[in-house]
Amino acid sequence: MNGVTRALAAGAFLILASACGTGQQTQPPAQTTPPSQTTPPASSTTYDAAAAENVFKSTCAGCHGQNLEGMVGPNLTHVGSKYSKDQIREILEKGKGSMPAGLVKGADADNIAAWLADKK
Repeated sequence: MNGVTRALAAGAFLILASACGTGQQTQPPAQTTPPSQTTPPASSTTYDAAAAENVFKSTCAGCHGQNLEGMVGPNLTHVGSKYSKDQIREILEKGKGSMPAGLVKGADADNIAAWLADKK
């Protein structure tokens, strides 16, 4: 081998040796992602939206509108921004203003309250 070829071979060897390491592999530091402050929390209450809509349309829509837009009763499109699920459940149970108490009861009331609480 001539001098240039030897120099190129030695350089290639050094590059490969440094790329392969010495047998000691280092792990990159573990990355932890803090919880986002801007992401809204997922709903902690599950509900059956289809069932809630069906009961709402058959029981509540006469006053609150088919699309929650309000008619005789108030607009509910963003009711979850004003009331929690428990507060909505209490309104369903006890009534409020001209809304009579107990139009929706039991599991249906719980389901509709959770569904409406997500309307923000």
